[in-house]
Amino acid sequence: MDRFKAMHVFTRVVEAGSFTRAAETLEMPRATVTAAIQQLEAHLGVRLLYRTTRRVSLTLDGGAYYERCLRLLDELADTEAMFADQHRPTGRLKVNLPGPPARRVIIPALMAFCDKYPRIDLEMGVSDHPVDLIQEGVDCALRIGPLADSSLIARRLGQLTEISCAAPAYLERHGTPRTPADLDRHLSVNYHSGRTGRPLPWEYTEDGKLREVTMAGRLTVDNAEAYISAALAGFGLVQVPLYTAHHYLQRGELVEVLTEHRPAPSPMSVVYPYNRHLSSKVKVFVEWLTHTLRDQPGMV
Repeated sequence: MDRFKAMHVFTRVVEAGSFTRAAETLEMPRATVTAAIQQLEAHLGVRLLYRTTRRVSLTLDGGAYYERCLRLLDELADTEAMFADQHRPTGRLKVNLPGPPARRVIIPALMAFCDKYPRIDLEMGVSDHPVDLIQEGVDCALRIGPLADSSLIARRLGQLTEISCAAPAYLERHGTPRTPADLDRHLSVNYHSGRTGRPLPWEYTEDGKLREVTMAGRLTVDNAEAYISAALAGFGLVQVPLYTAHHYLQRGELVEVLTEHRPAPSPMSVVYPYNRHLSSKVKVFVEWLTHTLRDQPGMV
């Protein structure tokens, strides 16, 4: 059995948790599956799997080898797809998304992508903090805000309109700020930056210039959903993308303030490692993502 075929058998055994079930899904004799694993272990000189009468599990070396096998098999599938059939991308696609757009926009619309590309298996990570794409084997990620210098390739999707807002209960208690000078008498919900380790500054525009001010606050959070929840609970003013607050604005649960002094818009980009930019599955996902996000409120 050739090496790539043996690697495919190994990943199927791991995913099935059983030699017998793996053999059934591969339509192979169980003895062939067992022999393939034994040959791999002999070739590598390590034990890949623990065997019991009920199931198999990965050794430490086996876990590392399994992750590498997935990446190699995915790259092989991508390479073949580039030349065999550009319109039918195949394989596992691992993406990372920020929480708000993932939960509010992307996941609700995702079935349309899966129906159009049934050969792509999605593995989606949702996090407010950037992940290391290369270290974690991520094919592409959606990033909001300025991009740090890196070896990643970036594609700008557009900009998100940012607004300042608060709950009616907060405004009834503290008043509504009419000018940036009023901010000295107000509280904000602080958002902890994973990049700098400090709360993000409060921004506003005045006379065509972007300015920053340090706001007082009684609560600091490090999660976008918690940030909105704190605003709804009346803890203070927040600055969020318009699409995030749109639903609450329509229902009167949040009220925009300082409409003439909105903060700078936030760039939205897709980033991916240099060796993924020719992948057909990454291409079609980025195209679908661009189309899906384009119609959101405040996307320019």
